[in-house]
Amino acid sequence: MALSDDDKRRFFDGGFFVLRGLFRDDEVRAAREALEKLYGVAQTLTQTGDHGGSFFALQVPASGPVVVQRVVWAGGSEPVLLRLSEDPRIVEPALELLGSSACQQLLCQAHYKMPNDGVAFDWHQDIQHRDKGNGTWRDVNGRGSYVQTILLVDDMTEENGPLEFLPSSAVDLDASGRMVKTTSYDAAPGSPGSVKVDASRAVAVTGRAGDVLFFGPYAVHGSTPNHSRFPRRVLINGYAAPGANGRFYPGKGACRTLTADGPTDEGVHAAE
Repeated sequence: MALSDDDKRRFFDGGFFVLRGLFRDDEVRAAREALEKLYGVAQTLTQTGDHGGSFFALQVPASGPVVVQRVVWAGGSEPVLLRLSEDPRIVEPALELLGSSACQQLLCQAHYKMPNDGVAFDWHQDIQHRDKGNGTWRDVNGRGSYVQTILLVDDMTEENGPLEFLPSSAVDLDASGRMVKTTSYDAAPGSPGSVKVDASRAVAVTGRAGDVLFFGPYAVHGSTPNHSRFPRRVLINGYAAPGANGRFYPGKGACRTLTADGPTDEGVHAAE
């Protein structure tokens, strides 16, 4: 799974690239069945919290289905998802981008966008979720030290809330490459917590189930709600260079160490 020079250029200069058709239909079907099981479990829960080795982030309305915002460390409940996340077709490219023979797996998340459930994500960089200050993150390789992957479990279309990326020139960034909190172009002046971006330059990523998207921690991205009649579900995995992470991540077996040959430990939270 050696990456092309163009793949690496797209990752380090443009923020992301896609490997098309990386997983077969039967492998995607297994992931889809696992996500459907997790969604069914979520419908029985009454609040956000730990359940079955995973952490369920939910919005529970007074009536109607529970909105599943994400299932953190989904593989803790559905081991098939962990097997997908340690597959060399994902891990080898991640290790090449990290410049390391091993990595720490921080994420194995199931994300859901069901038809008209309203789930959306504002413009952000994943470094915001990795680095919480007080020693929670260290860029040990000087190139972000983190690779995030997204396996499309359903086709991603223009109508069902695809991921969108912004070039760095369309966003106000500080000297470290992080987004500057200011007033967005389309928000009222002085809106708190907004970010100045030129959203007209966004690039939507569409694809077929089985495609895998790779992107870095400083890539600016977001997504709109699913306005189609079909689900848009993805499996998100995140890999950090050894020594970069200093945070606790929930889920049974989270933060395990992976090599191209598979896991070398059971994760720092295996006993929980």
